[in-house]
Amino acid sequence: MHRFRIIIFVCLIISSFNSCKDENNVTIKGELSNLDSPYVVVTHFSTDILTVDTLTIGKKGQFGYRTFIDTLTTFTFYFNDYASSAVVFADKGEKITLKGDATLPDLIQVNGNEINDDLTLFKKENEALLKQRAELLNSMKMDQLENTNHGVLSENEKIVRLNSLNHELTQKAEDFIKKNPAKIASVILINNLFRDTENPTTLERVLGYLEGAALEFPLTEDLKTHCDKMKLSAEGAYFPYFQLVDIKNDTIRSSDFSGKYLVLSFLSAVGVESRNEVIALKNEYEKLNKDSVQFISIYIDFDKYPIASTSISNDSIPWITVTEKKSWASNIVETYNIRYVPYNILITPDGRIKRRNIPAQEVQQTIERTTKWS
Repeated sequence: MHRFRIIIFVCLIISSFNSCKDENNVTIKGELSNLDSPYVVVTHFSTDILTVDTLTIGKKGQFGYRTFIDTLTTFTFYFNDYASSAVVFADKGEKITLKGDATLPDLIQVNGNEINDDLTLFKKENEALLKQRAELLNSMKMDQLENTNHGVLSENEKIVRLNSLNHELTQKAEDFIKKNPAKIASVILINNLFRDTENPTTLERVLGYLEGAALEFPLTEDLKTHCDKMKLSAEGAYFPYFQLVDIKNDTIRSSDFSGKYLVLSFLSAVGVESRNEVIALKNEYEKLNKDSVQFISIYIDFDKYPIASTSISNDSIPWITVTEKKSWASNIVETYNIRYVPYNILITPDGRIKRRNIPAQEVQQTIERTTKWS
């Protein structure tokens, strides 16, 4: 009898353990069209360790994922050899579903909890806008891959159209945030659509709408910190100090250019866009008074493409050139909040940032106009 009680007790412990384990499991199932690759890759962080799993896709585009978590976790699903992705928010014990088209990731519907449901509602309400934007981005991606132009719009017209769609989308998102200031989905939309804005005032404004659970969400604090950092190199701010070493091994400091217009041009050592940017900057440079203007080109992928094996040394750049060995992790990239190249910043003689992301073709005109009114 005593032995029988021990067996029952052990069984109860095992049953209790399995029950707790089931409660901490999350199940995510998907069914997507246009999956060309036979696998889906899913990633998430667990106790600061990145977990990467590969899922097999069924004949009808189905896949399933089950794992153990103990808190709200962000999962990223990658499709078609990382060509597109979808983000899923899941907590322990939840069952999440994904449905949609792998080539239109912004329209993939994710359901199963309040955060995903709210974000999916936003997608449904703005489906036409998101679809236009996704198709335009796909077209521009093909243009870049094949070095040609697809469709009736020119490259510049596509950029203008994309900017217009992005502006409309951020307006829709801001309306959603105003109506739902306490929802975590509002924080996610701010992170997705406002974090990389050129104007920290916009980010600060939408963060100001948040309240309750959204205000206390950890990502909100991160966004506030990011906003404060952006202000340090925003238009109108005094340009932050920097110290660099150029290709002649000379040390240059930001204080060396006091009283001059300064153009900081962040570039890649390879690629058509950066080469064309250098050509355009040369044209502008020739029109300017060299005593009152200084250009600095900063190549930020020197670690991948050493200068000896690139065309930098053959570009005959008549101004200061820097190759940043720390690449995207360099201090100047971090301080000036550079997220892509080519990217130009114009600084006035009194040390204020006049324009961020100024097109090379507008440098001379902007300097002359600023000088006229100063």
